[in-house]
Amino acid sequence: MKIFKKDKTDSKSNIKKQNISIYLISLVVIILVNILVSLWFFRIDLTAEKRYSLSKSTKNIIKSLDDIVYFRVYLDGDIPPGFKRLSKEARELLNEYSAYSDKIKYEFIDPSANRDAKELRAFYNELVKKGLQPTQLQDRKADGVKTQVLFPGAIVTYKQKELPIQLLATNINIPSEEVLNISIQNLEYNFTSTINKLTQKNKARIAFTAGNGELELDEVADITRDLQEFYHVERIEIDEQINALRNFEMDSITGNTLVWNKYDLLIIAKPSKPFSDKDKFIIDQYVMNGGSVLWMVDPVFASMDSLQGEPETIGIINDLNLDDMFFRYGIRMNTNLIQDMNALPIPIVTGKMGDKAQQQFIPWYYFPIITPISDQNIQIDHPIVKNLNSIKTEFISTIDTVGSHPLSKTILLTSSRYTKIVQAPIIINLNILKVRPDEREFDKRYLPVAVLVEGEFKSLYEGRITHQMDTSSLIKFMSEGKEAKQIFIADGDIIKNQIDRRGPLPLGYDKYTQLDFGNKEFLMNCINYLVGDDDLIQVRSREIKLRLLDKTKMLKKKTTWQVYNILMPLMVVILMGGILVYYRRRKYTK
Repeated sequence: MKIFKKDKTDSKSNIKKQNISIYLISLVVIILVNILVSLWFFRIDLTAEKRYSLSKSTKNIIKSLDDIVYFRVYLDGDIPPGFKRLSKEARELLNEYSAYSDKIKYEFIDPSANRDAKELRAFYNELVKKGLQPTQLQDRKADGVKTQVLFPGAIVTYKQKELPIQLLATNINIPSEEVLNISIQNLEYNFTSTINKLTQKNKARIAFTAGNGELELDEVADITRDLQEFYHVERIEIDEQINALRNFEMDSITGNTLVWNKYDLLIIAKPSKPFSDKDKFIIDQYVMNGGSVLWMVDPVFASMDSLQGEPETIGIINDLNLDDMFFRYGIRMNTNLIQDMNALPIPIVTGKMGDKAQQQFIPWYYFPIITPISDQNIQIDHPIVKNLNSIKTEFISTIDTVGSHPLSKTILLTSSRYTKIVQAPIIINLNILKVRPDEREFDKRYLPVAVLVEGEFKSLYEGRITHQMDTSSLIKFMSEGKEAKQIFIADGDIIKNQIDRRGPLPLGYDKYTQLDFGNKEFLMNCINYLVGDDDLIQVRSREIKLRLLDKTKMLKKKTTWQVYNILMPLMVVILMGGILVYYRRRKYTK
């Protein structure tokens, strides 16, 4: 018996020593792991769309900050559930920002907290002056209607500069759940682009051309205003001046002429007068020197103004003397117009009731609504058009890609799968609205209307100029160009904002249908890409999916789930209790 007791004591002692050893080893391992983790920063995102992971461009921007960027977010306190979700997403995103940079600081503020009526009114006025727009909500209760004013936005401060951010999307023509989805999806872009605006030191230079009947200032006022937040924007006339787009300077050491472009991007918006050969030469050499161009051109001239009071008008070829240049650059704009069954409705007077005209909105097939698509027959997955809203167009034509020299050509936009082509000259008659369309006539599918061309372009004037011009240091002719990018869109009105008595309206907004389209986002993406701001496009094109509840199904099965949630925990407790009683009885009855 004594020997047995000794063995048992030794066994217990060994087990105790083993447990202590395991504990100490585990403690050492945990300490070492924590030390290693503190030295190597990483974050793991297990969501499908990586919603809690910042894009590479955002990380680069915030890691390069040299001073504090402070966010004051006015979305806190007693707010509705949808806004709480937006506030939560904004807070989590700012947490991610601050994890990658100690220069990001933020606070969430309840604008109505600890303020009497007079102070609250003054504070609201101050926020409006700083650029935040209020949102009024009405909550109907038994004791009446309660109105709540919210400021779903933020003020961002960097050094002595300050900018507002609207966190809530302003599209009122889509369900509130989708507005919330868009707002959450745009959070990173809004935060990152605002930081970029505040910290940007060297802004790219953009020039709108004038002198060839291009759109007037007020017709491109909205996008110009947005561009000025990121870039230096000018309006220039080439006027056959060789130095209109390029700078020439003599190198004092080598005696060679140095040439560089004045602008990073040239925007040519709906010209209506032919370009002279000299102006074409100047643009050509600008491209050869690596300059980017955004062309928005109408191959066929047609206008709704001509239909005011008249039943029909004629769409005629718009000869701009650019066909040979476009062909050299790898595309051909066709002198036709697209009719598309996916079209913008326009108001048409269908009769009178008393003295009042009765209007009806009917799709106008000459105004295609372009929706960036990915079909089995055509794949468009470029960042420029990713996650874009539909785009409205007016009298748009088709584009063909041509040429065999090594240029990269990417189709950005196409018509729908129900398209008809009409060759110019065209009689445009409103009477087609009275006839039900024959789908068999709309037998064309996905015709290109916007194309990106990249690479080393060849000059239109190669072998066409005199030896004196070829060798002139004042011209510095280049027959083959540096790497450059150009985007061709066969519709000049795609950049045109509507105007009412209050002034220019937002680009993409249609005052007749009161619908918002994605024209501005598309063109901003084009411009960002052409000037080399690919980072902002990548951030804007991110997609975050909301897993929303099916409200109809939820209401239908509400009682079932309530009973389930009450009874299920009780059943689990009873079951576990029964198992425990059964186990104890078996253990102690042996």
